Amino acid sequence: MSPLDDEAWEAWSPHELGQRLREATLPWYVAGGWALDIWHGKQTREHEDLEFVVIRNDADHFRAILHELEFFTVKDGTTEYLPPAANLPSDVWQLWGGDMRHGCWRVDMMMEPGTPDLWIYKRDRAIQMARSDAVRVSETGIPYLAPINVMLFKAKHCRKKDQIDFNFLRPRLSLEEKEQLTTWLNELHPGHEWIKKLPIS
Repeated sequence: MSPLDDEAWEAWSPHELGQRLREATLPWYVAGGWALDIWHGKQTREHEDLEFVVIRNDADHFRAILHELEFFTVKDGTTEYLPPAANLPSDVWQLWGGDMRHGCWRVDMMMEPGTPDLWIYKRDRAIQMARSDAVRVSETGIPYLAPINVMLFKAKHCRKKDQIDFNFLRPRLSLEEKEQLTTWLNELHPGHEWIKKLPIS
């Protein structure tokens, strides 16, 4: 099966995904810009996709629940079909879910290390915290990644939309959150422009 065009996104909203995953028994959460908007309680900008994250060993559980989609592996710029009965390749950490009937992508399923109780930053596994601290739940029951954890991911590339997200959330961060994000940035991205914009006193 051939993949859809990379730009053929008509992503579900977090609510639409949450409805489909309401029977899920394993951890998952919304990530990226949508996670920030769940935290803000409103949509602050357009989102081209919908990223959600599962523990790597749980991927088949979510593939089975989202059986209306066809999944494709995404690695090094290449997208390849992954049949429902096929095992997840050991070097793949990202799947796109395609709604082939409507000709569009619906979700970007990211995978991470860790356990149901422990969140591990996949780009540097020395950064770990209780999953209950890393993942919050909205009033409508949607799990989402905490804002400073989202920004840790966004700091690496710091695209225009990442800067917009940072500017919008910075005034709402607590002192403790600013301190933690500053610590992470100093460790992984010393000299990052956001550090001087996070006064912690």
